[in-house]
Amino acid sequence: MINVLLALAGLTLTVPGPVQAAGATQSTDAAPPEAVQAETAPAQPAAAESDDELVQSAAATRVADWVASSGDNASLPYIIVDKNGAALFVYDADGKPLAKGPVLIGVATGDEATPGIGSKNLAEIGPAEKTTPAGRFLAKFGLAAGKQKVLWVDYATSVALHPIPPGANKKEHRRDRMLSPTPDDNRITFGCINVPIAIYNKTVRPLFLKKGGYVYVLPDTKPIEEVFPRLLISVAAGGGAR
Repeated sequence: MINVLLALAGLTLTVPGPVQAAGATQSTDAAPPEAVQAETAPAQPAAAESDDELVQSAAATRVADWVASSGDNASLPYIIVDKNGAALFVYDADGKPLAKGPVLIGVATGDEATPGIGSKNLAEIGPAEKTTPAGRFLAKFGLAAGKQKVLWVDYATSVALHPIPPGANKKEHRRDRMLSPTPDDNRITFGCINVPIAIYNKTVRPLFLKKGGYVYVLPDTKPIEEVFPRLLISVAAGGGAR
């Protein structure tokens, strides 16, 4: 498993600053807590750069079944982030699984962002505010601090999905946390979602670059039906959620 995870970690490649995606503005005070270098990516998504030993939780499977059966993704690619399992699962627009791997998420448990968090400086963000909010987000690429391109999950609350920032504090041991065999130590970010660079470059970036897609972040404190109420409709209609 370690060899697989090491392969997922990859090496950072940099390119000149990208052009800003439509619908996003260059960040100033609303920059994500963790700026990240732009990454190169192949023209087409890779088949599956995955940790084969990573098991999808029942909650993640339930959401995946619901999205695929209901077409909730509106013919766009999508990602399911399982906070409790510290894992992500990437699907194409047709619901085909393409990749899965570990993630790093916000330090604090909780499923809502603190009001006004997007306008705060890093030094103003307290430990309890470092949450990764749960929900269904229309994610698009746009510019972050340093004119680097990231996948904005929720621009208003400064939550983005990207690899481990090159400038991350070494004392946080983010790479070691991502490579560890359990999710117990994967809470370390200010709220952003750090993903393996291989998955980001070869799958997420080419899939989401043109039109974006949806990111479903599973809750860790709220009932899943409260975050995704359409699950109840799907069950009542005899849909695929289970």
